[in-house]
Amino acid sequence: MNYILFDGDVRKSLLPFTYTKPVADLRVGILTIREKWENYLGSTTTTVTEEYLEEKYPMVELEQNILINASFCPTKSLVEKIKNLSENEAIFKGEDVIAFFTSDSQEEVNFEEYKQIEFDEELLQIKNTWDIFSLNNVAIQQDFDLITEGRTSQPIPEGTRFLNKENIFIEEGAEITFATLNATNGPIYVGKDAVIMEGCVVRGALAMCEHSVLKMGAKVYGATTLGPYCKVGGEISNSVLFGYSSKGHEGYLGNSVLGEWCNLGADTNNSNLKNNYAEVKLWNYETGRFTKTGLQFCGLMMGDHSKCGINTMFNTGTVIGVSANIYGSGFPRNFVPSFSWGGASGFTEYKTDKVFEVAEIVMKRRNINFNQVEQRILENVFEETKKYRNY
Repeated sequence: MNYILFDGDVRKSLLPFTYTKPVADLRVGILTIREKWENYLGSTTTTVTEEYLEEKYPMVELEQNILINASFCPTKSLVEKIKNLSENEAIFKGEDVIAFFTSDSQEEVNFEEYKQIEFDEELLQIKNTWDIFSLNNVAIQQDFDLITEGRTSQPIPEGTRFLNKENIFIEEGAEITFATLNATNGPIYVGKDAVIMEGCVVRGALAMCEHSVLKMGAKVYGATTLGPYCKVGGEISNSVLFGYSSKGHEGYLGNSVLGEWCNLGADTNNSNLKNNYAEVKLWNYETGRFTKTGLQFCGLMMGDHSKCGINTMFNTGTVIGVSANIYGSGFPRNFVPSFSWGGASGFTEYKTDKVFEVAEIVMKRRNINFNQVEQRILENVFEETKKYRNY
């Protein structure tokens, strides 16, 4: 069977992260949503997404296909029902379609003509940007169980202090030196060739993907995810870094999400709790205004390729778009549009030629080519986000 993941209605509520990638390629827990589905299905997947992303994330349609709503994370029982779908059948969770069968000869899909199968078990669904960190504890546990089932961890190195050994899994090539690992409140997963340097203190849940690094003396509170090649120092709590991003020095990051290719300058700090303990509001790209999250703790949302200089201070509930460059004293405003250059004293437009120049240098450091496909994606995001740059 051919499986296709589609963005669905949540794509806009997951901006700025879905400006540069489909919903399926967001990371929550240890794996991306796509990696979760491919593990459970035992099959590769393709994607229905925005037109300008199709060159990098194409769709492959065959004679028979099952389309899956990428905002939902898989479970064994859900995957079993999906694999058993037949023509004109769809699986629903309340008003939301989870998956449906279609063929290349169908001109349109009308769910009123489908047999609608209700799935009544609990599922993890990523509908808002803050779900990525607030549901990360559950997601790490689910991925930990999936990845480690029937496998044996590498031994915990001598000199490492630990609690709840059964909840710690170390992949081949990982290095841990004189660290403290407390897996009492959640699992600790140390991926292939990941590094935990001397003096790090970790309280699970923690997911370290391949080649990620915790620098000396880092303090980590769960539930935190470091995607591939991420580097983190200082203090971090309940945050998700998608991949290739760095918070390499002292400073605090809490209840936050960083996209790919982000960098936080030394001693960058974010607030995750308002002084009056009020509910946090976040910029909403759909409504064009700040909307309630229902959360008391909510920090920074930073899109791909964005950076900030040393000593940057972010207010509670700050949203930074794609390819922004922030510097200077004082607090920048709570919503910084994509391709912005500046800080609390004001912003100008960050020109694409400069953006591309930096992206090429940064990605080359990880032996990844900033090619024409990546450039065209950013050009589209630049045009799509012009309306927000009213400095």
